[in-house]
Amino acid sequence: MLTIPAKTRTAEDGTLSLEVSTGILDAEVDVLIVIETVRPGDNSIAPAVEWPKGYFELFGSLREVNLERPPQGELQDRLPLE
Repeated sequence: MLTIPAKTRTAEDGTLSLEVSTGILDAEVDVLIVIETVRPGDNSIAPAVEWPKGYFELFGSLREVNLERPPQGELQDRLPLE
């Protein structure tokens, strides 16, 4: 499931037009749209309530890989800023 928070504005006739790039090519998808009015002066986008299911299994996990940072060597002598 892909969650894309967005803030937009309805037209004068009350219609809302959305164009969303999903990265999902030539596939049938189910879409759920939740519309909530924004309080005047609230310019923030509501944060996601929780991480998507399976998020941590897909990203940021390299437990099986033995990573080691090699020595970085000596810093170069640079000209001082004037």
